[in-house]
Amino acid sequence: MAPDLYDDVCPVPLKTLGTLYRADELALTELLDTIPEATRARLAVYLYGRSHTHDLGIMVASTCEGSVLRDASGLVGGILYDLSRQSLTKRGDRASSKMSISLAGSRASSRSIGSAAH
Repeated sequence: MAPDLYDDVCPVPLKTLGTLYRADELALTELLDTIPEATRARLAVYLYGRSHTHDLGIMVASTCEGSVLRDASGLVGGILYDLSRQSLTKRGDRASSKMSISLAGSRASSRSIGSAAH
């Protein structure tokens, strides 16, 4: 998913964003209940698009219906909906397999570049 698919404008005030970021699970649930679902969907996409709030975005997405997430962000919203309904273990397995492929590819590329320089 390309970075330009994510909105750079946070759909909630920065004070609210900070409170969400620091909240424990119970406080997060209570705070999210005060935010309209369409705004939560945009917030989920916003958070998911940033590496340090990726997991929080998935948690926020879990409070939204698939149709609302898709309305907020099309294909990305649909993917986010699916991710938010997977178990944490399954998401972790998927991330690990992607990472191992990515890292292996970068090491091979580095060796090729280093070999070409000699």
